[in-house]
Amino acid sequence: MAELVLPKKSRVKKGKKFRAKPGPDGKSPRRTKNFRVYRYDPDSGENPRLDTYQVDLDSCGPMVLDALIKIKNEIDPTLTFRRSCREGVCGSCAMNIGGANTLACTKAISDVSGSVPIYPLPHQPVMKDLVPDLTNFYAQYASIQPFLQSKSATPPTERKQSEEDRQKLDGLYECILCACCSTSCPSYWWNPDRFLGPAALLQARRWIVDSRDEATGERLDHLEDPFRLYRCHTIMNCANVCPKGLNPSKAIAEIKADMVKRMI
Repeated sequence: MAELVLPKKSRVKKGKKFRAKPGPDGKSPRRTKNFRVYRYDPDSGENPRLDTYQVDLDSCGPMVLDALIKIKNEIDPTLTFRRSCREGVCGSCAMNIGGANTLACTKAISDVSGSVPIYPLPHQPVMKDLVPDLTNFYAQYASIQPFLQSKSATPPTERKQSEEDRQKLDGLYECILCACCSTSCPSYWWNPDRFLGPAALLQARRWIVDSRDEATGERLDHLEDPFRLYRCHTIMNCANVCPKGLNPSKAIAEIKADMVKRMI
């Protein structure tokens, strides 16, 4: 059996431990939880490590993002992570929590038993701590030309569509590009430079099915490639981790069906 070993500089080492501070009365917190957070600073030249932070749950919000903000504000200001609105609609705080990709702002601390392991999204270059480099991910999204394309004259008012056509966009337009799905996909891990991944293909389907768009043929031509589309093996990791409850695998299957229909 082959034995795979990480390069020495990639091996995660034990890090520092930070205990929760006593309360205003000088007593130790009654309810605490440990958060094991991936730490990596490329400028230091050191291996990544797992720092453990003990957080007082009685003075912390209910979500994992609340704990990370508390850690940064009160315990360790060097911790780096992305976050924005905290309402589960921007995708900024996507990370791997408890072994699954999700949004820190919608992941309840109580959902994770024992200590809470927190890592950056997997199989992406790490810029620092919990911040992955998503340059390739966004370039793939841009490649599907995610905007309305029309050859007909611009109407004097908005471009209208029927209620039935509008409903076809449900389950597609809600994508927030958090990258949880693509970074959980083994096919994307193996071919990140050629397979577009679940997120980009879900967005491609959103424009292919839009009745107002007039570039369906060109969009399908762009996806007609052994790797861009057909590396999907319907493993369903993407649907399992999507924080918006979307199903990229279904969207990809529908694009494949469109490819067959236009050949008949």
